This record gives sequence, structure tokens and C-alpha cells, in this order.
Amino acid sequence: MIDRPQYRAAIEPYIDMPLVKVLAGVRRSGKSTILRMIMNELSNRGTASDCLIHYSFDSLAFADMKTSSEFYRMISKRLSSRRSYLFLDEVQEIPEWERVVNSLMTDFNVDIYVTGSNSRLLASEISTYLTGRYVTIPVYPLSFSEYLDFRRFQGHEASRPRDELAAYLRRGGFPVVNTGDMADDQAYRIVNDIYSSVVLRDIVQKNDIRRPELLERIVRFVFDNAGKTFSAKSISDYLKSQQRALSVETVYNYLLFLEKAFLVYRCSRFDIRGKEALKTQEKFYLVDTSLRHALLGYDPTATASLLENAVYLEIRRRGFSVFVGKLGEKEIDFVAERQGARLYVQVSREIVDEQTEHREYGNLLAIRDGYPKYVLRTDSFAEGQYEGIRTMHVADFLLSNEWG
Repeated sequence: MIDRPQYRAAIEPYIDMPLVKVLAGVRRSGKSTILRMIMNELSNRGTASDCLIHYSFDSLAFADMKTSSEFYRMISKRLSSRRSYLFLDEVQEIPEWERVVNSLMTDFNVDIYVTGSNSRLLASEISTYLTGRYVTIPVYPLSFSEYLDFRRFQGHEASRPRDELAAYLRRGGFPVVNTGDMADDQAYRIVNDIYSSVVLRDIVQKNDIRRPELLERIVRFVFDNAGKTFSAKSISDYLKSQQRALSVETVYNYLLFLEKAFLVYRCSRFDIRGKEALKTQEKFYLVDTSLRHALLGYDPTATASLLENAVYLEIRRRGFSVFVGKLGEKEIDFVAERQGARLYVQVSREIVDEQTEHREYGNLLAIRDGYPKYVLRTDSFAEGQYEGIRTMHVADFLLSNEWG
């Protein structure tokens, strides 16, 4: 088991607090491993093994569990007056799990940790029974820093992070494909299986989708246009051009299903002057860059959008809310906000002429405030600042502690 210390650091302050710890993220992002890490930590603190109670609801052993009362009785038999720690993996498979967890917290001396991979772990879905009694820890596939840690753990000779970035964008961050030496085609088969599992179990079956082939076409469109501005109507028009009719409302619902399964993240636009979020012309980013390659095939021309995707995810990992910035007719790739702090980021694979340079730097210079501003690139450039704008290599930004 390879340690992911940032998740331990995020969870440990909440141990023994009267809050349900909710780890939510896409399937195979490492949530089960993080649970085991916390169990090991508690064991090292002296917690008796019989006070560490673990269930994995992906198992067929629980396939016939139909009621919340049955779920409650099963768990309560293992709890006593002693302090216990309850770990419920993929708990969304159990009906009314929120109600049961709330009752267990009331009735027993228990500290509870749950994981899940779909919308029933989102704050909007669990607040009915757990209002004020839970904390959500988002779990993502490996960050670039974690990817390098996994490479070192596997015994690969250390190379410059900048040289590893292309491989990270290509292979992505699902832990299962980064725990051994496998060819890219083998890795993509695994990623494709993860994708198929998410679509079938967390989207098609859960939402009773009767035309899954249209969902597949929408997914392909979104993956191919990650980081580009589009709307539900533009997808509906695209399908119409393919002789596949689907209403704008249905397309919007399908996009929402993809979000709730943590396959994609919606990035809304933000009016920098008006200081408000806008509801039109959003962008979507993939939870992992390998999904694009696995589903659509490897395309080196997609590198620029995947660089932007990796930066977006890293900013989210560090707890920022992320928007596409709008400043009049100008666009800023990312406006990131967290607890009163803000930063602006432009991402460019390379700057080859004055026009591109003017766009990337000029858009940031038009913002008249003192918040940090970054231009990120992967070509050769002079280190330093230009009129207060920091220029960094994308790999260095992904690993830097100066901004997050």
C-alpha cells in the first residue's frame, strides 16, 4: 500500500470528532486504500482490532440487502459501549444509508467513515439526514506529485519532473495503472473498464437510461472537447447533425449524470468586473486525462487541452473553487478562489509569437488587482516575472507550494 499523506493530513484532524467523514470521488481513485490508511493509523494509536469495523458494499455478500433497518441491525450487532470506528466502503449501494448512519451516531459510541462514487455522496444529497454532522473530503486520482511518488516506489530512476509530465498526461492518475510496469495499451484497457463500470453502474442503471448509445455519444463529445466552451444546445445540435435527436433538456440531464458520477467537473464562467458567476458557456474537465486516451485513442494534438485539464484538477485538489474568467471580451483560463484568496492562471503549451504572448500576458495585465497571476507553459522561457506576472513551467506549478 503506497501512502497518500495529503489525504491522511486532511482526515486526521476530524478523527473522533462527531462528524461523519465522507470520502467522495470517482471509482478506483483510491478511496478504499485511504480508508485502510486511516485504519492503520488508528491501529498504530492503540485501537483494538475488534473496534475497527469495516464493510465493503461492492461485495456480492450485500447484494440482497434491501432495507435500511436490515442494514442498521447488521452493524449494531458489532457495536458496544466501547469506542468503535466504522468504515463503510461504497456505501451508496445501501438504501437510505444516510438515515442509518445518523441513527448509529446517535445510538452508539462510534466514529464513522464512508466512501462513495456517485451523487448520493454529494452534499446536496446527504444533507437531509446529516445536516451539520458530516465533512466531505473529495478524493481524486493521483496528482502529479503522487504520480512521481508512485514511480519512485516502483523503483524507477528519478528524472526531472518536467520530463515526466508528458507520461503523466498520457497515463493519468488512476492508482491501479501506476502500481506496476504495464504498457500504455494495458493501462488504457484498465481505464476503459473503469469508465465502463462508472457509466453502467452509476449512470445507466441508476438513472434508468433507455438509450445508452446516445449517452456514449455525449461522453465522446465532452471528452473530445474538454476545456472548450460549449453548451447543452451545441451538443443537441451536434447529435442532430448525426441524425440522433435528443432534447436540450435531456442533454443537460446527461451532463449532470456525468458530474454526479465524478467523471467530469463543470467549470462555470466568472465575470471578474461584476464579481459574479455566469450560467452560460461553461467548460467541462475530465477527472483524469487518461480517460480521453482510453476512449478516443491517443492524440498528441490534445496535449494543450490536457495540460489545462491537469492544472484545473490540481487547483481543485488544493481546495479552491475554480472558474473561467471573463473580463469584457477577454478570457482568463482560471480564476481560483479560496477563503478570500484568489489567483489567476493562464495555461499555454508554448508561446511561439508576439500575438500569443500578448494574449496570454495581456489578458492578465488587464486585471487591476494585486492577486497573484501566473502564465504556465512547457516550452523554453526566461524564468522570473513580467510586470508582476509569474511565468512557470506547468510541471513546476503542479508541484509548487507557493500558491496553494
